[in-house]
Amino acid sequence: MTVTFDDILAARDRIAGQVDRTPVRYSRRLSQLTGAEVWVKFDNLHFTGSFKERGALNRLLQLTPDERKRGVVAASAGNHAQALAYHGARLGVPVTIVMPEGTPFVKADGTRAHGATVVIKGLDFTGSTEEAHRLRDEKGYVFVSAFDDEGIVTGQGVCAVEFLEDAPDLDALIIPIGGGGLIAGCSVAAKAMKPDIRIFGVEAAMYPSFSAKRRGETPKCGGQTIAEGIAIKAVGDIPFAIADPLIEEVLVCQEADFETAVAYYATLEKTVAEGAGAGGLAALLAYPDKFRGMKVGLVLCGGNIDARMLAVVLNRELVREKKMIVYRILGDDRPGMLSKMSAVIGGLGGNIIDVVHNRLALDVPAKGAEFDIMVETRGEAHAIEIRHGLEEAGYELRMG
Repeated sequence: MTVTFDDILAARDRIAGQVDRTPVRYSRRLSQLTGAEVWVKFDNLHFTGSFKERGALNRLLQLTPDERKRGVVAASAGNHAQALAYHGARLGVPVTIVMPEGTPFVKADGTRAHGATVVIKGLDFTGSTEEAHRLRDEKGYVFVSAFDDEGIVTGQGVCAVEFLEDAPDLDALIIPIGGGGLIAGCSVAAKAMKPDIRIFGVEAAMYPSFSAKRRGETPKCGGQTIAEGIAIKAVGDIPFAIADPLIEEVLVCQEADFETAVAYYATLEKTVAEGAGAGGLAALLAYPDKFRGMKVGLVLCGGNIDARMLAVVLNRELVREKKMIVYRILGDDRPGMLSKMSAVIGGLGGNIIDVVHNRLALDVPAKGAEFDIMVETRGEAHAIEIRHGLEEAGYELRMG
């Protein structure tokens, strides 16, 4: 089990003209924010919205005529599925995809739109893989792993070739890890092109499978993560064997790190990232001291996120930044009270978004009321100013 730089260069030639070469750009805003010199490769701009196209196409082009006729089956949370479905349709290869329950609608619908047969089965990727293996055995399909396949790993390595051709002075690459296909291929290519480059992986705290395997432990995985694209309970044997000697460190990030990274890509870079796709930036934000002063490359490896979830993430980030805050105020239940509170808030420049009255809480006097007033502010300092204004006006704040 090995992948060489020559294999990756051959894959680049094989898929040339059939997959977009995505742009690499220096980010002034992220550089100012983190203290590193940050370059981003926008793999979210692929036609199917993620880096998976290179590996999927490379693997499909390696099928024999008989295998093409039989068709392929895969288990995927969405990005591998869409890439396989799109290029399978282009090449006339029937594609069946098994997706876990809870897969974002945008990924399931996108896969169907490309002509694939979609089966929803399994609570997670492991359950979907079991069903895909069953269909392989029953129908005679060729199973195409999303990551545990040398053809997939080889294709994914083309990402790093493009990245370092466009940004040759990078000191480090930060790459999300799910099954390990992307970081394995990119590590081989990057180390061949620049032996002293440092490779860092990123995992979600709920699914630290690569880190656990490095320690020889059984990973403790589970839960709903915004980074569902890297929610893999068991890293692939092939990518692990390739990547483990080449990766300097695997950084584990919390849910809030991924959420903030998604929000920053939207607000600072004006681009859409899914949770897993924003993993590199999540690690840079969570561990800034590791990268300060370095030239860092981030692979924004996917942008397939439901519009509803993106809205939730952006609103939650407003709450973190105190740009949206709820003031819980205890007061008398009499006419004019809300008007007076509103006058204080409005006079200090706050914009009232919502108001909820609570008259039934037992810790509120029978002739009193609790007011939850949601306010839009300019940030934390402004939120504190409004709080002080309300307190100076004699209101008792329970929250905010």
